[in-house]
Amino acid sequence: MTLAETNARATVTDAGARTAFLVVRSASAPDGRLLASVKYPGENLSPEAAIQRARAESGSMPVGFQVPESVCVLRVGPNFALLNFKCLDEPHFRPREIVNQFWFGVTHYKARLVTFNGRGFDLPLLELAAFRYGIQARDYYLARDRYRGPIDLTDWFTNFGAAPLAGGLDVLAKLLGKLGKTVNPAPVAETILETNDRCLCDALDTYFVFLRTRVMTGDLSPEQEAERVANAKAFLHDKAEDVPVLRRYLDNWTDFAS
Repeated sequence: MTLAETNARATVTDAGARTAFLVVRSASAPDGRLLASVKYPGENLSPEAAIQRARAESGSMPVGFQVPESVCVLRVGPNFALLNFKCLDEPHFRPREIVNQFWFGVTHYKARLVTFNGRGFDLPLLELAAFRYGIQARDYYLARDRYRGPIDLTDWFTNFGAAPLAGGLDVLAKLLGKLGKTVNPAPVAETILETNDRCLCDALDTYFVFLRTRVMTGDLSPEQEAERVANAKAFLHDKAEDVPVLRRYLDNWTDFAS
């Protein structure tokens, strides 16, 4: 570890820091019972058979037939410093509790949400799950606004869908020397722990992409961005002993592209 990183570690603190942004990344699993009931009524399909058939018919699964199985959230301060992260209801990963913790956190922190393709996936998934379980999200709905509400970096880079972004988050993360995709984005044989690790790494990639966009908007100077990155790297290094996937994330860390 460099001297700069060692010094940066001492400046990273969660105590008393206000959370201004919540960077969110989620992963989901299909609800086989709902699929069997809605798409194949009267056919007596098992949940597993309904999932297999739905995948064979369309390949993609509408978000309404999915439930959250992993949600990782990064807390970011007003100065865009990484404060902390949490994968909700780890290690149990109970969908109802994940959703309950998520919307409680949104209400508690009153922070602006930051996602990558959140309007297309993460937020509809969590909104429908709140409907499913009867969980309040009053403050979120009162403040929801396309332009002043949650920041969807997919919208930001595609001019609200006018221009496609080939490669998505993977390309942007790797431009910044971060992990990006290392496996199939949704392998069938992936365990819940592997899904959670992937979700956390994607959330970190989203954070570093978000930092660079704040340079573009003039909210951060390049020097300030470099400081936030060094602080975050030192913080992740300290957490790696308890969260092993962070070691892989750091091992794949390279300098920003010139």
